Amino acid sequence: MNGSINGSINGAGIRLPNERMALLFMVMLVSAAGNTAMQSVMPSIGTRLGIADVWVSLAYSWSALLWVVMAPYWARRSDRRGRKAMMALGIAGFVTSFALCAVILRIGLSGWISGALTMVLFALARSFYGGFGSAAPPAVQAYVASRTGRADRTKALSLVASSFGLGTVVGPALAPLMIVPGLGVVGPFAIFAALGLIVLVLVRTRLPNDDPRFSGRGEVMSAPFSASSNPRIVDETPDGSPDELPEAEPAHTGVDRVRWTDKRLRKWLIAGVVGGHSQAMLLGVIGFLLMDRLGLRGDPDAAAGPIGLVLMAGAFATLLAQWGLIPMLGLGPRTTTIWGMALGALGIVPVAMGTNLHSIAVGFAVASLGFGMFRPGFTSGASLAVSRAEQGQAAGIITSVNGSAYVAAPAIGVWLYSHSQWLAWGTMEALAVVVVIIGVFALEKDSA
Repeated sequence: MNGSINGSINGAGIRLPNERMALLFMVMLVSAAGNTAMQSVMPSIGTRLGIADVWVSLAYSWSALLWVVMAPYWARRSDRRGRKAMMALGIAGFVTSFALCAVILRIGLSGWISGALTMVLFALARSFYGGFGSAAPPAVQAYVASRTGRADRTKALSLVASSFGLGTVVGPALAPLMIVPGLGVVGPFAIFAALGLIVLVLVRTRLPNDDPRFSGRGEVMSAPFSASSNPRIVDETPDGSPDELPEAEPAHTGVDRVRWTDKRLRKWLIAGVVGGHSQAMLLGVIGFLLMDRLGLRGDPDAAAGPIGLVLMAGAFATLLAQWGLIPMLGLGPRTTTIWGMALGALGIVPVAMGTNLHSIAVGFAVASLGFGMFRPGFTSGASLAVSRAEQGQAAGIITSVNGSAYVAAPAIGVWLYSHSQWLAWGTMEALAVVVVIIGVFALEKDSA
């Protein structure tokens, strides 16, 4: 892997040393891979603990809420304390969370404490990830942006952002291999905690201290909530070389504050919230659906492999949309949003009706392809709706929209699924169709 990373760095002409760039890449990769690996095994763990599926989903919701609230705070703090310090804090939060989760779940699965208490303690342990793990991604973005000139900055940021996408593929693929004797289904937690600790030591010892010069913002603040998350970084930094970058912007810049109710953004934000909830509900349900359709409730340990395979298929489809179809076809925001959600609605059908791994995996991949188109579509549409001076404020709102869907929607989807599967599928389809209607009748047409 080092060879490919170094080759990409040299080819892009990035001014950061190869070793340093690879380390930043690993910071993002371990976080994303660990999170999606966790999602591959948690349905099995919840079943073994005898916990209702909805309570497993709510444990994710708490962490997601903390991430949405805390990521902007840590981004601002990195402007004062330095990027390296915030990266180290974020990795430490990741390691602490995963190590505690491994211990708590092992104790619960051994029968020493009740399943309910296990899930409460698990949710508290996840707080370290949502509350402190969110410090690392915006710090990585700002660290890269402050050390590259404008000509190289977008390529450098895209390379670092690609680690999120790679992590969503690697995590589900590795999770079944990490279920080893002695650790069982908590293996991915323990192993990724160890990998995170190695990265933390490398950051502390190999990454030079930094002097923050300006604030960095971007969609990278969105957590890698799932294998179909939207890992992109927006280049909003000033022109000039690293030595020419201005100080952090003052509190008042003369630009009116952009609000959620801004009429320029309103339609795009509604589309983002509605479509995001459709995607988050599907992601919340998919693991439990596979256990039911494949008859694995009685052997939950065997479910990690199929769940990981389906999540990996979704991640590949998302990357195909964002790295292949959208750039190749040159699709505009409105077109991407409409077709993305139409594909999402189409993919939900074989997932809802599938009775075997192949049909469910294909349906989930089609839906993920659509959602992978939809998110950049709504994001770029909202960004283009405001002026350049307002991009930072708009990015913060967009980030909140992307994260907000994962606060309650997964748990709602699982709750609906547990009461009526067709009510759950009908709700997901309805939300997707609403976005298509909004796109056709309300969103501004793409410029030629």
